[in-house]
Amino acid sequence: MDKNEKQRLYRSRTNNAITKKYEKTHNGFLVRLYRNMKSRITGVQVAKFHLYEGKELLAKDDFYEWAKNSPKFYELFKEYESSNYDRKLAPSVDRVNSKLGYFIDNMEWVTHSENSRRANNKRYGE
Repeated sequence: MDKNEKQRLYRSRTNNAITKKYEKTHNGFLVRLYRNMKSRITGVQVAKFHLYEGKELLAKDDFYEWAKNSPKFYELFKEYESSNYDRKLAPSVDRVNSKLGYFIDNMEWVTHSENSRRANNKRYGE
């Protein structure tokens, strides 16, 4: 049994308790968020790849630096924590111009709910 198999079994037995706890920290949340951004750009998330194909993704260290220097991230994260991690209130990176990729001048912090609302408005031309 290789290392990855052991990890999968352990996570299955523990219902990912350690991972879930880590993702409720600033660092863990940002790691997950960047990984999700990257998976959209690289096509791991197949269903939405056509929306992200060929778009720019800033370097991981640049993303972490931008996020950790953003008072808005900490403000939204605090509200997210206070809500007992209500997904609608989770900090989310919105691309100001959805035709462009993830780079500092094209990103802003909003709640997950607000980001979804904006995407729907753009999709339906509102």
